[in-house]
Amino acid sequence: MQQKEHWVGTWTASPAPAEGVALSNQTLRMYARASIGGRRLRIRFSNAHGTGKLEIGAARVGLREKGPAILPESDRPLTFGGKESAILAAGAPLLSDPVKLDLPPLSDLSVSLYLPGEVTASFGVTGRYARQTHFVSPPGDFTRCAQMPVGRLCDDWYFLSGVDVEASAETGGIVALGDSLTDANLSSHDAHARWPDELSRRLIARGGRGFGVMNQGLGGNRILHDVRGESGQRRFDRDVLSQPGITHAIVLLGINDIRNRWKKPDEEVSAEGMIAGLQQLSVRARACGVTIFAGTLLGFENENFLPGAYTLAREAVRQEVNAWIREKGAFDAVIDFEQALADPEHPNRMLALYDCGDHLHPSDLGYRKMGEAIDLSLFD
Repeated sequence: MQQKEHWVGTWTASPAPAEGVALSNQTLRMYARASIGGRRLRIRFSNAHGTGKLEIGAARVGLREKGPAILPESDRPLTFGGKESAILAAGAPLLSDPVKLDLPPLSDLSVSLYLPGEVTASFGVTGRYARQTHFVSPPGDFTRCAQMPVGRLCDDWYFLSGVDVEASAETGGIVALGDSLTDANLSSHDAHARWPDELSRRLIARGGRGFGVMNQGLGGNRILHDVRGESGQRRFDRDVLSQPGITHAIVLLGINDIRNRWKKPDEEVSAEGMIAGLQQLSVRARACGVTIFAGTLLGFENENFLPGAYTLAREAVRQEVNAWIREKGAFDAVIDFEQALADPEHPNRMLALYDCGDHLHPSDLGYRKMGEAIDLSLFD
């Protein structure tokens, strides 16, 4: 019998260590903006960086109203093998049972997670910086509260790593693998200004074949070396190839390899080394039947986010890598982010309009321009 529906990721957050976080008998209420919608969903959690087991006392989902409130009629319990509590083993993922809930495209799903135990700062909380306002309760289980009491705010997704929806067989999945330029560092808070967000909006507006868009950007990420989580090469299988319903991947990685933030001599990269790393990502994707696109690296001349990171020698590496991406055909297509944002009079820099001011990260308008630079016919 031909399969009529399958699971597709509508939202993701790459598991990374969230340093210095402590929780004790508290409820987290976090939000995930769906790309595609569906009538059945499931939630993925991760304890990838935990040093011990994590006890989940209760978890629920619903549609967000505003602030820490949800629409009461949308409130649903999450179960794990039919039970409302679960133990998340150290280093492991956890997948909920399917839940019936009408989730519209581009809507905000609320995920409430009650952690009854003590999670110390040394535990190794798994999270990702969200650039969104989330809520931590006073002590207690408040997962059932439509309006959750707030003890403090946070802007990370703690332990939450994915939302999947049941979608038609032809629905595809696009995974964006990147660093802070995909994570939209320094963009406006709660504005959903990331370029994968803009890609989601454009795909929904276009209609036709649906695609879940999964943002696996991770600030500071590099192709070759670990920093705040695993390198792109190490996390590729987990964060890209294993995502539900994946058909396409977009890779935008390399600028942090070039910048060598920690100034380690053995991590000073060559264009040859970066190219070999990118080539491997392409080979691994194609071996799994995934169509893979590469984005060119943006200019960062005279960046002030990390003074001294820009040098002429490092600029030469960036130029060589971009030339290889454009000319050597290692990927199924090239998305020329550099050209889309470059200042025509100073090609090694972003146009001021698209620059947040640090000459490394785009502005909200620059991130939107990146999303607009993607030819939607690539997904026909």
